[in-house]
Amino acid sequence: MFHIPEFSEIQRRNIYIIFGGVLAIGALFFSLAQGNASPSPRPSISPGPIAPVAPTPTTPATIVVDVAGKVVHPQIYTLPAGSRAADAITAAGGALKGVSLTDINLAHILVDGEQIVVGAPPVVTTSTKSSGKPGKSSTAIVNINTATAAQLEVLAGVGPVMAGKIIAYRTSHGKFTSIDGIAKVPGFGKAKFAVVKSQLRI
Repeated sequence: MFHIPEFSEIQRRNIYIIFGGVLAIGALFFSLAQGNASPSPRPSISPGPIAPVAPTPTTPATIVVDVAGKVVHPQIYTLPAGSRAADAITAAGGALKGVSLTDINLAHILVDGEQIVVGAPPVVTTSTKSSGKPGKSSTAIVNINTATAAQLEVLAGVGPVMAGKIIAYRTSHGKFTSIDGIAKVPGFGKAKFAVVKSQLRI
């Protein structure tokens, strides 16, 4: 049978002291273990720099056009974007008395830098009895945005082939916005433009 030994008073006191120390050490380790297990705070994440938003291209609110020819006040005008040829002529005080506007498309929407010529001489074409083809003229005024191939051929250095190229270029690129735009037509060039520029209108 198991026999529990008897301890003296001093031995029991030592046992209590040892037992108490063991408990104290155990409590200390438990406290430290709990402290280490606590979750560490999450690091704060600062937002990165916000990329600037590129400005959206806007259509100009106004355009500048040149109203020339037989109008009351021929000069440069600033008009609202989307204005038509009729608005430009009205801004210039209208056409002079007796001047016809039938050669101008009054409903044409204007573009910035465009020129409107009122009362320009009509396109003149001459023909020879032998060939029936239009002759050249150094005074004929040609609207390069509306002229037919025959009307273009009155210009010096412009034959059927070049006239066809001008019309093809106008069809694929849209109407010319200035008379020097015709120099961009393949084969036309600046030299030919310098010769006929006084006859050109848009």
